[in-house]
Amino acid sequence: MTSGFRHPLARRAQVWSAKTKHGDERVLVIVTTLELDPESDRYRKRLVDRLTKAADDFVDQHKDVSGHMLVARPRDWAD
Repeated sequence: MTSGFRHPLARRAQVWSAKTKHGDERVLVIVTTLELDPESDRYRKRLVDRLTKAADDFVDQHKDVSGHMLVARPRDWAD
């Protein structure tokens, strides 16, 4: 299940089905190397906002996708 979402700050993205108490939903999950913790010295709000805006736009264009989630890529991933 590919998403079609592409962005220079996203390392990988995929739309996943999730079961919630409100039923099944489809969520765009974006893996990034950006620091997502605002308390960190490496956090760059401008870049996180840029990626978030692109994800919001994607969700707005794909009515079957209900939302998105940014996930920090663990440093020990091989690819």
